[in-house]
Amino acid sequence: MCKGLASLPTCCLERAKELKARLGSIMQMPNWNLSSFKIGQNKPSLEECLRWKESFEKLLSSKYGLCAFTAFLVSEFSEENIAFYFACEDYRCTKSPAKLPVKAQKIYDEFIGNDAPREINIDHETRDLTKANMLALSSSCFDVAQHKIYMLMAKDCYPRFLRSPVYRDLVCQARPSTKATKQQEKKA
Repeated sequence: MCKGLASLPTCCLERAKELKARLGSIMQMPNWNLSSFKIGQNKPSLEECLRWKESFEKLLSSKYGLCAFTAFLVSEFSEENIAFYFACEDYRCTKSPAKLPVKAQKIYDEFIGNDAPREINIDHETRDLTKANMLALSSSCFDVAQHKIYMLMAKDCYPRFLRSPVYRDLVCQARPSTKATKQQEKKA
């Protein structure tokens, strides 16, 4: 190992290895796009794809939209944002108070704490507030951090997704081809 790498903390080296492995697998795919991810046999309709442009909420509420957006985030190495958002949703909906401490600690350790393997990009005030909220757990202890990540995705990632080849390819694949349309018209 070179001297520069030897001076890095172990967590940085582990994260670098993880990113290298992800990047390597994506680069081995000849033409990376959404079809690299399995979304089932059915594809979203053109109407559904176009509905995603109406709002970020409509994108997230669609099974295919969520899958496409997640695939886009993976391609940008920022899938921790959507994972954190839905981990918080799951946490908030937890009915059993006995399960809250375990779930909260898992979310904190994975996304927020020092050396978190999937650290989210939040400011230190939000990080400190969330850490303080861990001392008196409630179903809303991650609300501020979750809102920050939601806004980051809505204002930054979502517009880039709508301009991305992933989204454009989906819309093109959903459009009925003129040849197929003409054949259907002949049968009618």
